[in-house]
Amino acid sequence: MHDLVNSTELLKWYDGHARELPWRVSPSARAAGLLPDPYRIWLSEIMLQQTTVAAVKAYFLKFTALWPTVVDLAAAEDADVMAAWAGLGYYARARNLLKCARVIVAEHDGKFPTDRAALQNLPGIGPYTSAAIAAIAFDHAETVVDGNVERVMARLFDLHVPLPNSKGALTSLAASLTPQTRPGDYAQAVMDLGATICTPKSPRCDLCPWHSICAARKAGTAADLPRKLPKLKKPTRFGTAYVALRSDGAVLLERRPERGLLGGMLGWPGSEWSETLTDPIPPIQANWVEVPGEVRHTFTHFHLRLRVMVAEVEAHQTNQTFIAAQDFRPADLPTVMRKIWSMVAAET
Repeated sequence: MHDLVNSTELLKWYDGHARELPWRVSPSARAAGLLPDPYRIWLSEIMLQQTTVAAVKAYFLKFTALWPTVVDLAAAEDADVMAAWAGLGYYARARNLLKCARVIVAEHDGKFPTDRAALQNLPGIGPYTSAAIAAIAFDHAETVVDGNVERVMARLFDLHVPLPNSKGALTSLAASLTPQTRPGDYAQAVMDLGATICTPKSPRCDLCPWHSICAARKAGTAADLPRKLPKLKKPTRFGTAYVALRSDGAVLLERRPERGLLGGMLGWPGSEWSETLTDPIPPIQANWVEVPGEVRHTFTHFHLRLRVMVAEVEAHQTNQTFIAAQDFRPADLPTVMRKIWSMVAAET
């Protein structure tokens, strides 16, 4: 099987069908000598962790407009970066983004290391991301394996061991096919194949450059692969959020602790999120009124249901966490906090 598979047909397909992405150098431009910007590749790969290409594009364009280079990003205010990231989720990525940018400026003269091992020593860069940057930005023959690549390999070799147990085998199979020639384009080609042709449902096998050698297509099992172990049911947690509105239009917000869910982000004060609803202590004394309904949100590991309390307070309430009306931007809040504000705004 390995003898039948080579990169030539896939690269030929990629040359004509590569997705146009704001961080990507096209195969024709690369062939003409244009090299990818490691900063843009790194930024896109961090953003793409557990997030779709469609969701990332607008954020990527915003970030690169605000901070065109890694030096610019390293000099940015933490709060500005967290605000620009709001809504993209998995906020530890944003904190590590800043840490990594500052290490690159302080310890690497503002230039990204070129080899995978050095890249992986940087904050927020793990095995997948280091391989992706080394391959795509520097054309090193590293094996890049994301969900798309796992699906392509499982089908190409008709591997029925379920994920995540098959990750090692799928990575070995992917490594066996990684070429020494154009490895950066090849890495992107396999990911594009999975994203556009070898899709999770209804794979378009007739359009695939590996159509004739795909073992799962021949066996009629392509649509069933990769197999996955059953997902555990997500628990539900409950909590209370407090929205205090001052008579001059200011709102009461707090910055969440650096560690933990939504770390470093602005949000409404509230209770712990637990599996039973408790009677928490409000952040300030006021006439709190419950808003009809509840806010629902789903995180990776649990569902969240929030009771929302609102109160109007006098302008002399000068608690430092009140944000003046002209400085309050709901778009800077993470998604669940924006949902809370939308519910309150609809009722007041």
